[in-house]
Parts: sequence; C-alpha cells; structure tokens
Amino acid sequence: MSKPTPEPTSEPTSRTPLPDGLRFAFGTLTVLPVKVTRWDRDAARGGMLCAPVAGLVVGAGAALVGVALLAMGAGPLLAAVATAAVPAALTRGLHLDGLADTADGLGSGKPAEDALRIMKQSDIGPFGVITLLFVLLAQVAALFQAYDTSWARGVLAAVVSATAARLALTLAARTGVPPARPEGLGAAVAGTVPVRGALLVTVAVAGAAVGAGALVGTYDVVRAGVAVLAACAVAELLLRHCTRRFGGVTGDVFGGLAETAATTALVVLSLG
Repeated sequence: MSKPTPEPTSEPTSRTPLPDGLRFAFGTLTVLPVKVTRWDRDAARGGMLCAPVAGLVVGAGAALVGVALLAMGAGPLLAAVATAAVPAALTRGLHLDGLADTADGLGSGKPAEDALRIMKQSDIGPFGVITLLFVLLAQVAALFQAYDTSWARGVLAAVVSATAARLALTLAARTGVPPARPEGLGAAVAGTVPVRGALLVTVAVAGAAVGAGALVGTYDVVRAGVAVLAACAVAELLLRHCTRRFGGVTGDVFGGLAETAATTALVVLSLG
C-alpha cells in the first residue's frame, strides 16, 4: 500500500491527536515529506480515518497539473494522462504495484499461503500486467472525457476519484477485517478503525462530493455522490473476495482497493 514501516505496538496507548493522524496518513499514503512520529495503533486509526484528506490533496495536485496543461494549450488527452500520472508519482506507484500483485495473487488460483508468496515477489506476472493496462486505460479514458467536456469536470473527476480511493482504505481498515500476515503495513492498520467511524467518514466524503458536484452542474451533484458510493461498493466486493482468498488484507490489497475505487469513481463520473 505504501512505504514499509516499523511495527506498531499491539495495543493503543492513548487517544490520537488529529495532527498525529494526519501525519500518519500523509507519511504512509503519499511521498510528501511528512515525518511520522508515532507508529502505534492509535496513530494508525487516526491515519486511516484521515486517509481521504490525503486523497483530497493528491487529487487537487493531479487536477492542478491537468488544468495547467490545458491553460498552456495542451489537449484533453494529454491533460488526462498527466492527471492519471500524478497520483502514481505521489505514491511512487505503490498503489498500482499493489493492484498488480493482488491481481497476480488472485489469478494464480493457488492456496492462500502460495498466493501470498506470489504477491511478495518483486516481479509482475501476466495477470498484473493485464490488470494495470486496462485500469490505466480506463482512468485515462474517463479523465479525457471529463476534460473534453470542461476543465471543471476534469477537476471534479480528479479530486473525487482520488478521495474515494483513500476512503476505500478507511473502510478496509475497519474493525473485523483481519490481516493476512502478522507483519507489514497491512497488519499495522487492519482492524484499527471503528465501524461507526468508517461510516461517518463515508457520509462526510459523499456529502463533500455532492457539494463539489453542485459547483459544476446540476447532474454532477448526482454523479459525484453516486461515484463515491459506487467506488466504496466495488472496493468492498474486492475486499471481501481478497479476505476469503488470502485470509485477510495486506498492503498490496490496500493498494488494489485504492486503484479499484478510483477507477470505479472515474467511470461513474463519465456516464450520462
């Protein structure tokens, strides 16, 4: 899902102040120079609750690059490619790598232990390559359609999709979702977020998306809200499948969930 991290303590020690949660979110979900000072489960909980905030910043950066290219005379296709590339750059491609590894693990058809071993290998297999190809094509195609309509819809698509992608991580880190391995960032954040907190964050993100859509157009209000909910629903289906196949979640699964949610949101925003 992101940078390798030290193992946190097994039990929470104190309530996490908001700055610690934000530091954890930005320090583990982006390459921005944010120092993470706490690695306990309280910090992990706060970080996963703040994950959509990191997504908002990533999406805003992607939209800024896309709009800047349009302002300099570039076409919507180039703006779409650049907008899709920025989130990959701001995560060092680790979410895409997680998606590819998850696809290889699921596509192998092997028992959980063998599938997890395949996912840990440094190379990317055929299932991963094919999945990356179609996911990136879908993202660029949807962003192209948005920018081709108006720069505002391109901005909306970039921001909503990136935020929804990190919202999927908040939901995947909820209580009751076990880790597939005893180590790694997946194990560090698995089961840290209370279900109620995850639902409240979902409502807040969906509401913010609706508000952003209202600034663009009447139909964008509905599209933006549905995009967030659809992204969560599709990511949840993948989460449940991975949990059954692997016995829980890993950092790779978190990365796969983020890219799946982002792509779903973009596709929904391109409809109608």
